[in-house]
Parts: sequence; structure tokens; C-alpha cells
Amino acid sequence: MTMQLSAKNLVCRRGGRTVFSGLSFTVGQGEGLLLEGPNGTGKTSLLRILAGFGALETGSLELDGADDELTIGQRAHYLGHQNALKLALSVEENLSFWADFMGQPATANTIEERLDAFNLGHLMSYSAGLLSAGQKRRLALSRLELVSRPIWLLDEPSVGLDAASCKLLAAAMMRHMEAGGLLIASTHLDLGLTFTKKLNMGDVAERAP
Repeated sequence: MTMQLSAKNLVCRRGGRTVFSGLSFTVGQGEGLLLEGPNGTGKTSLLRILAGFGALETGSLELDGADDELTIGQRAHYLGHQNALKLALSVEENLSFWADFMGQPATANTIEERLDAFNLGHLMSYSAGLLSAGQKRRLALSRLELVSRPIWLLDEPSVGLDAASCKLLAAAMMRHMEAGGLLIASTHLDLGLTFTKKLNMGDVAERAP
């Protein structure tokens, strides 16, 4: 059975107000769902809920085709607005830390391959604190293929990236989907690939009075 993530009639409340309601979608293996809409319509809230960092008011989330009891968040890579880097560690040490943290220690060769995919291999020994904003974002993105997880939840992943780096990101997302992965991403910008499905969060967001 192929894996499919289904959301039915989701309602999210935050700070005493309804962020969105009546939200439903499905996304399966090899598919990408693009979240669109103005700021404040709940794109980040939805991704954080899927990752297990937020709670639903009502509604249901189901993951069909899974062969164990792991949650959606435990199967996912989540990349939010923060890069979650340890600035005192080197570029290589940052990836090594994340591989260990996620339970799949990586070899030096594997780390170098992942860094090369985002044009960071020549900076392996550099302190992460010395990187530019775009380089830090690429370092955060290089975690996605370091440890294999079937679901990617990406919140504005191209922030801080130049055109060449956006192409590297698009290539990584395409590899993930071609390998049967599920992708859900939010953006205000063109991410450089065609998504299987699109969802305008403005259609389900609570309208300000």
C-alpha cells in the first residue's frame, strides 16, 4: 500500500481566534502540495501541526500505508523560518550532530556529499557562525537528504537564497518526490518546480472583521 496523508475538516485556533477552519486535503507518495496565501492565513500553523509542534482544535489527520506506529512528525523533516544551527560548530559538525540526533549517524563521505549538493563542500571546516545568511539556509537545507524521511514539511524554504541556490533546492525537492516522498511547502515565491497540488490558505482562513 502506498503512503497517503489525509487531512479532514481541520480547525486551528491560536490566541483565542480561529486561524483556519474546514481545511481538507490529501497528498500521497511522489506528490507535492504547495501552500499559498497571504501572511496570517495559517500556512506556518498548519506545517507546525503536521510536524507535531502545534495542536488542532478539531479535525483529523491520518497517514495511510504506514507499516508502524510512528506519528507524522516522527516521519517528517520540518524546516521552519529558523535554521536551527549550532553556530559554534563547524559546517561538518552541524550535519554530524543532526544525523546523530535523528538516530542515523552519517559517515564523513555522506556528509560531504550532502554539502556538495548545496555547494557547501568547500566550507566543511568553517564555523557555521561565519557563514552568510544564504549559506546558513543552505546548510539547514542540506539536512533534508542526510537522513531519509518520507515527509518533508518546508516553511518558506527559499528565504535568503539566491537564484543559483534556489535551483539546488528545487533539484533536492524533485529528487525527494521522484523517490516516492511526500512534500508540503509554503512559499510566496516561485520554488522552481511544478507541484502536484496547490492549496490557497486564504480560502479557509478566518477573515478579519
